[in-house]
Amino acid sequence: MADRRLQVFHTVARLLSFTKAAEALHMTQPAVTFQVRQLEEYFNTRLFDRTHNRISLTEVGEQVFHYAEKIFEQYTLMENTVKEMTGDINGVLLLGASTTIAEYMLPALLGDFKNQYPEVKIRLKVSNTDEIVSMVENNAIDLGVVEAPVTNKSLFVELCRMDQLVAIVPTNHPLALRPTVSAKDLITCPYISREEGSGTREVIMDYFNHAGFSNYDLNIIMELGSSEAIKGAVTSGMGISILSRAAIQKELQLGTLREVNLDPPLERPFSFVRQKQKFRLRAMEELMKFAHSYCCIHAHDYSQ
Repeated sequence: MADRRLQVFHTVARLLSFTKAAEALHMTQPAVTFQVRQLEEYFNTRLFDRTHNRISLTEVGEQVFHYAEKIFEQYTLMENTVKEMTGDINGVLLLGASTTIAEYMLPALLGDFKNQYPEVKIRLKVSNTDEIVSMVENNAIDLGVVEAPVTNKSLFVELCRMDQLVAIVPTNHPLALRPTVSAKDLITCPYISREEGSGTREVIMDYFNHAGFSNYDLNIIMELGSSEAIKGAVTSGMGISILSRAAIQKELQLGTLREVNLDPPLERPFSFVRQKQKFRLRAMEELMKFAHSYCCIHAHDYSQ
């Protein structure tokens, strides 16, 4: 119902990028440019200054953006009011999740949610924690679910549940029979790490730093981009690692690797992160309620 030209302009103005706006709107860049030009022709003035491959809002553009924010806020409130009165819950939700959460927590959660709300369409982007937070900051997604603390004070962060991390070693490794291991025990072993920007890596490095060791004390022989790749490397005997207990349940059942508790224990938050906006789609409200309930029910599934 809302003016398509204004929607496209609003997205470009938020992201200050025609390319990012095209991606967020699932449009081609020429189509985005065409919609903005139509709005500029309607107002008979430029809304963006374009210099050196960068864009910025003109003075008129700032005003149009300001009023567009109010228009879309009222439009969303109207939609929510009508849907609450009719009981209709639908729409498209843009979610982002860091790798561990996307692989081991969200499939069951979103599957149960879709069974209850089949008219809601969900689009999920998977990346590391830094990139998911950046997507939330740029309004490219409605909600992020991440596995490391979020430092941006302008975002709203809610705890889902705590996640326990453990050392994983090959079944024939000398540490496999130990009840616990310390950071000092692990720095002598070949270590397989997640990539830069990974929430898992950030939390683990902080753990070693608090134990008095720098990142250079770790004998990192390989950096991999997923928990699945790390488990494969550990299983083959290439080294050891630290992963979420939630990520290794299948391997523990099959007996292909061993977990060893860390001393002191290591936990990290699984958190929801979103913009501090005053309005959200009714479908997002229902998803948040559903997710909080799910996290409470499954909070102790992978703890000892």
